Amino acid sequence: MGSALAQTLEQQGHTVAVIDQDPTAFRRLGSSFGGRRVTGIGFDQDTLREAGIEEAGAFAAVSSGDNSNIIAARVAREMFGVENVAARIYDPRRAEVYQRLGIPTVATVRWTADQMLRRLLPSGAEPLWRDPTGGVQLAEVHASTSWVGHKISRLQEETGVRVAFLTRLGEAVLPTSQTVLQEGDLVHVMMRTDEVDKVEAAFAKGPEEEGGH
Repeated sequence: MGSALAQTLEQQGHTVAVIDQDPTAFRRLGSSFGGRRVTGIGFDQDTLREAGIEEAGAFAAVSSGDNSNIIAARVAREMFGVENVAARIYDPRRAEVYQRLGIPTVATVRWTADQMLRRLLPSGAEPLWRDPTGGVQLAEVHASTSWVGHKISRLQEETGVRVAFLTRLGEAVLPTSQTVLQEGDLVHVMMRTDEVDKVEAAFAKGPEEEGGH
């Protein structure tokens, strides 16, 4: 994951430094990688300084250990003031705790399972994100094919949600009020947690018979 992330960021024009205890791990980066390779522990302050943490705009802790990832993320955030920090967490119970502490986490196993569930069970899937109070969530909601051809604005008006983005042919799309839902679109919406059942029912039912587009 770390090497793939580093390569993607570099391809997008960012300057990247990679820290690993095992120097042989840098082979995964490939010969074309132009970033810094630093051997050491990801939460060691001297190692982080050597990697350029004091000039960093973002920090990702993606080692195989939950504890080292969260310590590294907290050091980057709290000691060096890095604004964009994320930690990879294998235990989803820990992920929720750290999320509430303000450290964005990616719970690897849980995330993968959720992605599969959303394909197998289009309704009632776990949310992609919840705010710390649990009152609002971002989730993919299965829309009936009867919504195809209708504008996102009508979908929002009739279901009471905010459409955050669509996944169309594998690409994320930020819709406007004029965007029309196409067949195969995956709809990601922001909604109140206590209205999930109501929203899912409205998406499954389709547009009201009366009223224009």
